[in-house]
Amino acid sequence: MIIAQRLLLLLCFCCNQAMAQTPELIPYRKGDKFGYANEKKEIKIPVSYDYAGLFYEGLAVVKIDRKYGFIDKNGKMVIAADYDKASRFSEGLAAVSARLSAGFIDKTGKVVIPLSYDECGSFENGLAKVGLNKKNGLINKKGKVIVPLEYDYINEFSEGMAQVSKDKKYGYVNTRGNLVVPLDYNYGLAFSEGFAPVEKNGLYGFVDKTGKVVIAPAYKRAYMFKEGLAYVTALDGKMGFIDKTGKVVIPLTYDDVSQFSEGLARVTLNDKSGYIDKTGKLIIPIQFESYGGAFYSGLAKVTVNGNKGYIDKTGKLIVDGKYNLAEDFNEGLAMVFKDRKYGFIDKTGKEVIPLQYDECYSFKKGLALVYIRKKSVYIDKNGTAYYED
Repeated sequence: MIIAQRLLLLLCFCCNQAMAQTPELIPYRKGDKFGYANEKKEIKIPVSYDYAGLFYEGLAVVKIDRKYGFIDKNGKMVIAADYDKASRFSEGLAAVSARLSAGFIDKTGKVVIPLSYDECGSFENGLAKVGLNKKNGLINKKGKVIVPLEYDYINEFSEGMAQVSKDKKYGYVNTRGNLVVPLDYNYGLAFSEGFAPVEKNGLYGFVDKTGKVVIAPAYKRAYMFKEGLAYVTALDGKMGFIDKTGKVVIPLTYDDVSQFSEGLARVTLNDKSGYIDKTGKLIIPIQFESYGGAFYSGLAKVTVNGNKGYIDKTGKLIVDGKYNLAEDFNEGLAMVFKDRKYGFIDKTGKEVIPLQYDECYSFKKGLALVYIRKKSVYIDKNGTAYYED
């Protein structure tokens, strides 16, 4: 039950990455009960729930006596807590389940898609993944089956294409449900910049959205295009970059590389890393230990003397290498770990939220989920923790 509740908390927390400002109402924990407070920690909705999720589309999932329902921002229970599971609202509908069957309700609580599936995902761009008898498909908001429930696996849509698999073969469907890339491949990755890497007979190439092979399979491994280039691995294990014509533009001479991000890509030789630009010119010399991270918000994490720090695009060490673990910057802050505790730093390296948490996750929507004495709590970017014992 504890594990399931943690997963639900994390799922509801990570679903929306678009908004960075702190929500108007924040789940507030008091002991083992939840309510909602404002940024001043003033209680606005009484602490009376066993679980309280973030608000999406004006409603939030709450738990009472092992059942889930929805409240509005006034604290009114607008959808009774009758369900064994409930997901956030997305595009006007929410997935719910009762007695091991799942379907969708609208914001009035009306069941608009019957609880006839084993599992349901959230709607995105008018479609939702559903599963029945270990097979998966896609439905629209009217409940019409767009992609038949015949696949073992369906990935999320990327650029209007979703990867599907059946009998250990992979292909891609479009938003109309058409299988436009046939199930001819042993593996594949998501579409990016119009192409998807696919593997057949042990070699990787690329297909476009019509299913046409645009770059013939010739590589031991290939990854998605980003900023116009994709990294590939030669049969001898060396790595480099190709453009969308399939031309090798950066020779396959490295032991490891990363995707381009903000115009630079990490390259590794003999367990040391540096950064190149899109011409292949070495901008930051190969000097850092192990594998460096990609650039985000002008900074990249690197390893110095066995610990993690951050450099800028000139290679200057902006944040000293003193952390055991470090994550990429997100919403202006980065999560770091040292001496078995987590906290957050800003881009100057200042520890703006002290390293004091047993477990935590990066900021999303202005909040971060942390654990204090094994209990989940939200904090804001000022380090304010929305709880009391």
